[in-house]
Formats: sequence, C-alpha cells, structure tokens
Amino acid sequence: MVSLLTGARTEELRALTWSYEDLDTDPPFIMVWHSVRTGGDTKTRKSRRTLKLPQRCVDVLRDHQAQQKEIRQAADSKWQDNDLVFPSRVGTPADASHVRRSFRTVVAAAGLDPHEWTPRELRYSFVSLLSDADVPIEQISRLVGHSSSTTTETIYRKQIRPVIVHGADVMDRIFPGDPDRDA
Repeated sequence: MVSLLTGARTEELRALTWSYEDLDTDPPFIMVWHSVRTGGDTKTRKSRRTLKLPQRCVDVLRDHQAQQKEIRQAADSKWQDNDLVFPSRVGTPADASHVRRSFRTVVAAAGLDPHEWTPRELRYSFVSLLSDADVPIEQISRLVGHSSSTTTETIYRKQIRPVIVHGADVMDRIFPGDPDRDA
C-alpha cells in the first residue's frame, strides 16, 4: 500500500525506519533517505526525498505498527530491534525475496496471476495513476525520485486512457461548435 500510494521503491521501503516517519504531524510524512543498496544510499541524490503520506497510508502504517508490536512480542528474544518499518519476522532487514513472496500472496488473493506481477508494478501504477489524473510529469518525477522526467515518462508511465483528449478539449474551447447546428 505504501509503495502504491507514494511511489517509493521497495528497496527504499525495506530500509525505512520508524524514526524516519511521522504519522502525527501535519502533514504526516516519510523520509526516503536510505535504501538497502550497498552503502545504504538511495539510487540517486534526487531519490532522497520527504513525502507527505496519503491518509490511507497513515491508517495502514498505524495498523502495521500495532501488528509489528505483536510480532515483536511473539518473537521474544529472537527479535532484533533495527527500528525497521518493514522487517522480517524477527526484526532483521527483509530481503527482496521476502517482498516478492508477500507480494505474490497479495496478488493471488486479488485474483490475479502472481507470475505476471512484480512489486515494481506498484511504482509503475503510481506514476500512471498520477499521470492519468493530470499531474505534470515533472512533479511525478520528483515524487518518485527520478533524476529526470524522461525516465518517468518513457519507462514508468503507462497510458491508462486509450484516447488522448486534451488537444480536442482545448480546441473545443477555442473554437466552440456551431450552436445553431444542433437546432
């Protein structure tokens, strides 16, 4: 949910710590300043960003925090506190296979073929949904931490609407149809 609604990379979310989020401020946010890449850096300098969280993410993260407390208690002495938001079942950093396995379970529960979907689809969907909602590509690029909007536009944005309507809509405003024609 957090990846879909923020566009954050799974490698960034796997490194996210509770100390790099604040659900109680206005606006609530996460600081995407690290990743699980070698050295802990994000993919590029522009990938370091602080993102306001949609309310649905705040709700999901609050529930997740409560569930994590239960998991921590069940793990007892096996729990390794790394302050991670999305750790393994014992508090250690989750690896990519954990993410893929969990994602496949969710995809299958949604009635989709888990072999046709990857966690990266959430990021593609984020970009495509914002683009379809007329958010400028430059803003989307900043949200996902791309160094240029070219990557966002050519690789991540998938056309949701099959018809490009903006040109015709503008021309209809500039050159309105003949009102007598309909009479």
